[in-house]
Amino acid sequence: MFKKKQKVAIAMSGGVDSSVAAALLKKQGLDVVGIFMHFWSDPHYAPKQTIANKCCSIDAETDARRVAERLNIPIYTINLDNNFKKYIVDNFLDEYKRGRTPNPCVRCNQFIKFGEFWIKAKSLGCDFIATGHYTQIKKDKNGFHLLEAKDKSKDQSYFLYRLNQKILSHCLFPLGDYKKEEIRKIAQKLKLPVFAKKDSQEVCFIKEKTPAEFLKRYLKPRMGEIITTGGKVMGKHLGLPYYTIGQRKGLGLSGGPWYVINLNVQKNQLIITDDPGHSVLFNDIMYVSQINWINNIPKMPVKVEIKIRSMNKKQSGIIRKEKNSYQIKFKNKQRAITPGQSAVFYKKDEVLGGGIIIKK
Repeated sequence: MFKKKQKVAIAMSGGVDSSVAAALLKKQGLDVVGIFMHFWSDPHYAPKQTIANKCCSIDAETDARRVAERLNIPIYTINLDNNFKKYIVDNFLDEYKRGRTPNPCVRCNQFIKFGEFWIKAKSLGCDFIATGHYTQIKKDKNGFHLLEAKDKSKDQSYFLYRLNQKILSHCLFPLGDYKKEEIRKIAQKLKLPVFAKKDSQEVCFIKEKTPAEFLKRYLKPRMGEIITTGGKVMGKHLGLPYYTIGQRKGLGLSGGPWYVINLNVQKNQLIITDDPGHSVLFNDIMYVSQINWINNIPKMPVKVEIKIRSMNKKQSGIIRKEKNSYQIKFKNKQRAITPGQSAVFYKKDEVLGGGIIIKK
């Protein structure tokens, strides 16, 4: 139970999840304040008066305000344009320049939704911040623990592995113990105007369905050779940022099927193979850096379960500490281990931490 009149700022995006989260917090007796965050929007669309960022469009803000009015809670807006560009967009582009495939949602949670947002909430006198993420927090004598959501199909704990004890002590996740269909029913019962609104799943700051056009505008990728592992030139690629490890479609080559196994940034070459079982495509060893442990650092070596993509099933493996990174040895070989993506470590339903996959 919360102390009387404790104050919480809820990040309201105009979607059904954050809207119901706000309603649940109010029902628990908290003093709820809504905050709508304006992120960076691609200026390419400004002359057309089109908002390129789905998370902070005019429609999204209007929906958030309609929900706040329905719930009778105040709502404020904060402009995070510059910091979003600095920490999320610039990093996104830089990672692609280096031949890696980034996950901007992980960084957005770390720096924006649980960084800048908390700073603003504190200035408003809030004790907590809350979001519509599907995940759970449990506290015991050893501190705060981040757990998977009840609804495993909607679980978002993968994207939150960079949080720490300090911020978790001020976080609330009202949806963690609910199924998605329950949330929509609650929204409909409360007559929230967004109860039937569709979920948004693409990268929020890219208006197009894929990153290709966005990368073309800001990186101006150069064409180069497509070569096999044996060194045979097979054709021309359109620019390395358009490709990722394990990719099979969209290579424009006859024969095959062909699979991308490496992006050689120094030589501007796309390396391919026609062997679907190639050791680069299927490997039981990977290396991870920039590790964050949410609670205590476990004694090495440690057996954990690992996700190398948000929608993948957890896989058993052993982590060993090396000089400047961590080595993960999987029980079974994994397909298309991709540098730049996040590897997240679990023990049953608890997120222990994670890091960024690197080449070795």
